[in-house]
Amino acid sequence: MNEREKLLKNWENLKLQIKNENDNISELAFNTWLKPLKIGNVENDTIFILIPPELAGDDGTGTAIIKKNYSSKLKIALSEYLNKIYNVEFAEEDSSYNYDFNLSNEKLSSLQRSNINPRYTFGNFVVGPNNELAVSAAKAVVEKPGFAFNPLFIYGGPGLGKTHLMHAIGYSIIKNDPSKIVRYVTSEQFTNEVVDSILNQSTQKMRNIYRSVDVLLLDDVQFIIGKEQTQNELFNSFNELYGQNKAIVLSSDKPPKDMKTLDERMQSRFEMGLTADITPPDYETRMAILRQYANTKDFEVNDEVIQYIASNISSNIRELEGALNKVYARKNFINEEITVSVAEEAIRDIIKESEPRKITPDLIISEVAKYYETSKESITSKKRTKEIVIPRQVSMYLCRELTDTPFAEIGKAMGGKDHTTVMHGHKEISNELSTNAALREDIDNIKKKIIPNQ
Repeated sequence: MNEREKLLKNWENLKLQIKNENDNISELAFNTWLKPLKIGNVENDTIFILIPPELAGDDGTGTAIIKKNYSSKLKIALSEYLNKIYNVEFAEEDSSYNYDFNLSNEKLSSLQRSNINPRYTFGNFVVGPNNELAVSAAKAVVEKPGFAFNPLFIYGGPGLGKTHLMHAIGYSIIKNDPSKIVRYVTSEQFTNEVVDSILNQSTQKMRNIYRSVDVLLLDDVQFIIGKEQTQNELFNSFNELYGQNKAIVLSSDKPPKDMKTLDERMQSRFEMGLTADITPPDYETRMAILRQYANTKDFEVNDEVIQYIASNISSNIRELEGALNKVYARKNFINEEITVSVAEEAIRDIIKESEPRKITPDLIISEVAKYYETSKESITSKKRTKEIVIPRQVSMYLCRELTDTPFAEIGKAMGGKDHTTVMHGHKEISNELSTNAALREDIDNIKKKIIPNQ
């Protein structure tokens, strides 16, 4: 019997115990605030308590009262009952959260062990031209884990749905076959486990855990760059799993070929299956995302407001949902009808942040430095090493191509270089581009960083 099953079995008694051990909880307070609460999921070291919508209140007042008066009491009682310290978090009881509670106990247990969040499913993932390939590939992995597109490498900017898609893969595989051992982990968590295993002399135990899974879902893999021991452990576990036809799904903010200091053998492994990108959603997809989010949250928002938000925010899904939350908050807190003018006022600061970047030599130098994994100070210094010369000349070239800045002003931005030096750097890159395909690709990638969504 897992933790959630134990809590469900004794939940009503536990609530009565809290009442009996606290003289300040009256019968009325108990019936109003404690009795309606339900057990949600148990994820890692956190127990989710579900609050009925009518108790939470439209403005969240009920939730605030419960958190203030009963959070610590619940934490103590539940931790004592399970003989382990747990955190307690509250969530409003809704259909999206309870989607997984109709599953069998076996499937629920599998979800818990795998770190899969059952909120993220294919059913609530909006598909558009920006993510069709990634979604199709993800569903193919579910149908034939370990044989279809192995490994699947999903990449794209923040807030575009990579993590959602990875959880959806894990959720669907477990739903189809709860005996499958699925493990979702971020690269940061994986690195921490490597470090802990070294400190505790339990490296073999960690290897056994990762090499016995049926499906490995590794999120934000770009963060293993520069971590030699982590890369080595991942490389060996990857080979072991791949050799056994176990499914491997990875996500990153960039494709493997753009991860400049990634171990070559690791890069080649990442590119063995299918690499699929997710780009910012187009207008129609943004509209669909907003409508679905409004339905999930039971927001009553007219099409004009949805259209206004979709027209003005295009960077990622998180910003779209955040904008809709801000608009709806005004209705709750100020009791205003949601109109386009109300929406304009509510998300004015978000739209301002989303305006196109002003392209300046300083911005270009910074982006070039990030791409070549060096520093802005090195590019503008007097160093003449090979590692610095290329980024410096690329910066000079892009400053001239993407701005109207004169050579002399570019020279000042480059650390006080003479205008003839800038002209020479620009000419060198221009000539090289005609024959060097790799350099052309680098320039194109840097331009995408400087002018996103172009």
